Amino acid sequence: MQDHAASVAATGSGTELLDSAVAHVVRETGASVAMLYLLPRNDTTLHLAVLTGVPGQLAYPWTRVPLSAPMPVADAVRLRCLIWLGSQEELARRYPRAALVLPYQFALAAAPIRTGTAERGGLVLLWPGSHPPQVTPAEREAVVRGCHGIGLLLHQAESSGYPVLPGALPRVLPPPERPEPDPAEAAEAAEFLQRLPGGSCALALDGTVTYLNDAAAALLGSRRDDVYGTLPWVSLPWLHDPSVEDHYRAAVISRQQTSFTVLRPPDHWLSFHLFPTATGISVRILPTTEPGPANLPAPALPPSSGVPSRATALYHLMHLAATLTEAVGTQDVIELAGDQVMPAFRIQTLVMMTSAEGRLRVEGGRGSHPSLMDRFDGAPLTSPTPAAHVLMTGIPDFYPTFGDLERAYPSARLRNAVAACAFLPLIVSGRPVGSLVLAYDRPHSFEPEERALLTSIAGLLAQALDRGRLYDTKDRLAHSLQAHLLPRSLPAIAGLDVAARYLPSTRGMGVGGDFYDLIRLDDTTAAAAIGDVQGHNENAAALMGQVRTAVHASAGAPPDEVLARTNRLLTDLDPGLFTSCLYAHLDLARNSACLATAGHPAPLMRQPDGQTEVLDLPPGLLLGIDPAAHYPTARIPLPPGAALALYTDGLVEAPGVDIDDASAELAAHFALALEQDMESVADTLVRYAKRATPGTDDIALLLINALPQDA
Repeated sequence: MQDHAASVAATGSGTELLDSAVAHVVRETGASVAMLYLLPRNDTTLHLAVLTGVPGQLAYPWTRVPLSAPMPVADAVRLRCLIWLGSQEELARRYPRAALVLPYQFALAAAPIRTGTAERGGLVLLWPGSHPPQVTPAEREAVVRGCHGIGLLLHQAESSGYPVLPGALPRVLPPPERPEPDPAEAAEAAEFLQRLPGGSCALALDGTVTYLNDAAAALLGSRRDDVYGTLPWVSLPWLHDPSVEDHYRAAVISRQQTSFTVLRPPDHWLSFHLFPTATGISVRILPTTEPGPANLPAPALPPSSGVPSRATALYHLMHLAATLTEAVGTQDVIELAGDQVMPAFRIQTLVMMTSAEGRLRVEGGRGSHPSLMDRFDGAPLTSPTPAAHVLMTGIPDFYPTFGDLERAYPSARLRNAVAACAFLPLIVSGRPVGSLVLAYDRPHSFEPEERALLTSIAGLLAQALDRGRLYDTKDRLAHSLQAHLLPRSLPAIAGLDVAARYLPSTRGMGVGGDFYDLIRLDDTTAAAAIGDVQGHNENAAALMGQVRTAVHASAGAPPDEVLARTNRLLTDLDPGLFTSCLYAHLDLARNSACLATAGHPAPLMRQPDGQTEVLDLPPGLLLGIDPAAHYPTARIPLPPGAALALYTDGLVEAPGVDIDDASAELAAHFALALEQDMESVADTLVRYAKRATPGTDDIALLLINALPQDA
């Protein structure tokens, strides 16, 4: 491969070199499909750059693959090793997401492309389904040699100042060129096909009709010109069935013969036999009297199974795969599984179980009998129950009838609850996390293809469930931590109406570094503080607790001294995080307030007549930078009826929005709420923030209203 790269290096552009190199690897390895991914510098996503062997639309789901994705090419690049998958069953077990979209028979290799320590991308190769389950030494060597040569080309292009970058869409290489047939031989071949019984046609790799003889046109009930150059399932309405296109995809990807039978209205049954090659698909069309394949089983799920075609099922399952990435929490996973899986496979009941302290635990269910597993809730994992058995062994169990289940587990006690069921293990990285129970109200035959799809579903749900349980644990911890770090309630102080709000930045981040505090000093004085520690995670929350404690301990001293003491403490701790803080000393007897800020947004001041402004305070340095920093103070009047709004920048910051404009808008909302109590005003300002900001930062809000003397 290195010699091949050198031989073409002087004759073409970078893209042409790559195209030639990929074609060379395909010839050397005997693969039927190749997908070359590039990893641009400082990027974390693999981009599909070159594709050969299948049309571009079939590779659409994998045009971009994050390095963190559970996909063969991502693992190959990340782990710097060759990944080999010798069967569809192995793909379903190790990479359920990919298996859902490619439920066909083939062998797959994924290998990294790198030069020195630089990761350049990855190469994916597919072989026909007839390939043995093991890779041969010669194939492995050819793959490694090919990746080395491609890496050399990419390095040379980059060194010359013209790095090869992926385009918006992959370049699809044409199929191998066929020699032009002799006109006389072509005429004889066409005449030969006309003499054969039935009809003959040919499809390009993208599915379009490239040849159609008279007999095929007659059987299809259409003129040749109406079908030529079209996708048959588009130009012929009676072929507009997902299973037809699914057979075409199976032929293109697996390179194996497949057959199916379709009714051409009103009563003409036609049998289609597809014979794929590297350049296209030959199709024989024969009339038949039986509504089913003659000899070869079609790869799609048979209609008699009560399951929709694979293409239709995959439509639901692709939605499941996409939506599960957004699921947070165990209940989210269960709800999404019920919404997507149950209608796709006509399942009546779905139950999800996990293990906890050596026992089964029902997490939840959907359907007509969601409580059918409750009788097993808390059962030991060693108990003779099917849910415990599949969790411990990792082997799925399918029971087409209740009799089958009763014979395997006489003590299952599920009579009158299920007529058929499947028990699927939920396994993540070889570690069992639970069991998925699917139940049917009628006997149900589980065909091999359906079993493979359900196994893939279980793999997807297992990964989502594992993430959901982790989220639930972190969420409980976050709420507990935040509850202990922030005031449980604000103290009741005569002459003040107060309210506070705290909102974590986004769902899934229930803890952050924003804080507020209100401290009663004596009958006529109080202190208020608000601050923002850099970040919104556990480290920020821990430091926030220390800052709040330091401020609380110094409360009562002049504001500049409170901030100076806290600053010296933080610089001694050297946490590596900056903190902003605003401290206000409220003197209700003198109707005034003294404030100092350490790099914190200035508060809003609303006068008794409703006039509202952003206070102009002398600036102070953020806490934790300079131990000798000084914090100037400002004294303002706080007459009865006046109100202060102390807040963190998450309330006003948004991409592309000027901070002064956002603060003015917030002040306008504060002014309009003149007659409301502070709890209602807090709700108003939070609603404004949710509409105006993207929610990428924590929000803390503390409102203080000096009540009129007669209040």
